[in-house]
Amino acid sequence: MHDATFAADPQRVYDQLRAHGPAGPVELAPGVDATLVVGHEMALRVLQNSSLFARDARRWKALNEGLIGLDSPVLPMMAYRPNCLFTDGAVHLRLRKAVTDSLAKLNITRIRRDVQPIADYLIDQFSERGRADLLNDYAKLLPLLLFNKIFGCPADIGDTLTAAMSAIFDGKDALRANEQLNSCLMELIALKRRQPGDDVTSWLIQHPAGLTDEELKDQLVMLMGAGVEPERNLIGNVLLLLLTGSGGRQSGMMIEEAIDHVLWNLTPIANYATHYPVQDVDLDGVVAQANTPVVISFAGANSDPALAEARRAHSRGAHLAWGAGPHACPAKDPAQVIAITAIEQLLNALPDITLAVPEEELQWRPGPFHRALVTLPVAFSPTPANRIAAAIQNRPQTAGADPALQGAQAASQWQEGRKKGFWSSFLDIFRA
Repeated sequence: MHDATFAADPQRVYDQLRAHGPAGPVELAPGVDATLVVGHEMALRVLQNSSLFARDARRWKALNEGLIGLDSPVLPMMAYRPNCLFTDGAVHLRLRKAVTDSLAKLNITRIRRDVQPIADYLIDQFSERGRADLLNDYAKLLPLLLFNKIFGCPADIGDTLTAAMSAIFDGKDALRANEQLNSCLMELIALKRRQPGDDVTSWLIQHPAGLTDEELKDQLVMLMGAGVEPERNLIGNVLLLLLTGSGGRQSGMMIEEAIDHVLWNLTPIANYATHYPVQDVDLDGVVAQANTPVVISFAGANSDPALAEARRAHSRGAHLAWGAGPHACPAKDPAQVIAITAIEQLLNALPDITLAVPEEELQWRPGPFHRALVTLPVAFSPTPANRIAAAIQNRPQTAGADPALQGAQAASQWQEGRKKGFWSSFLDIFRA
């Protein structure tokens, strides 16, 4: 599941496994074996049975025996962290309640309000060129900048956070990037303990669960990781659908419909939710040994022929893109609002946008966990980079300020800001 062949056609692997049962053996990375669950009913059984299937990766037998190299590319996604993803029982309930209560304070209006200027800022970066890579110029950066805002990051911490998360997801010096990520998050936590704000970091600190700094750091890592990569893939895959084939804009497909289609058919996180059986378990003909990884194929379960009718109806309640059971995604509504707003802003700003290469030339990123394009090149009629300037001109002005001067400053400031990090540049503009 780690080579270009799997990336090009993962459904072939799911179908091959399904021909012999609801689960089967796979290799996630060189030397990393697992059992992949591709049957919808079996996936629900595993996801909902926390007494038989644990999430704590410290149970991982092969890792404990030194059979998994510490440089394995899947280790950052599978190794234990004391957060909601890798804990069970009372510990999981305590950590998850802190996270869900904090996320509940983010209302839909606020999310839209936060996404719109970030989207405009990013579109201004490439709108005058008449071409862009919507993955790396837009879908990748928007969630990173948004989470800086949601976490309450000041400029210097936000820039480090953005760079570190990008490096981890891209596999570029991931160990060093992980150290930078941990360091900047601990700095953020110390800052928010001294100066709390209206942000998720402060809400987690203030929660009655009384999280330690280490626990806070690992919940933030989980929130960033669970938000950025899936959101990037959701935005990218929906844009691909809207720019091509039956989902093309000429078909009249609504963005919400396109999102449902992608969650069923181009599931952004295709395979994950690693479980460890507490004893040997027979998965209808395939024995998953105790303390070995059992990975849920959300994409495989979604394509289970047993769900043919639900797939035809695109029933939102049937697909497993958001998981299920005690570890189901707690932020599916905000995630969809972020994607809808980001896509609306882009399509409204660039109404004649088209794919710049034939669809068959697009490549999918290798890797066992995601369903993600490498690039999404597009072309469109160039437009002035004046969206941020217009936003500043339309907002309430300081008494005595010259709106024209402020707008002119904002229109040119992103050029200077490119010498800094994206978050510093964005904050500079909105302080203009």
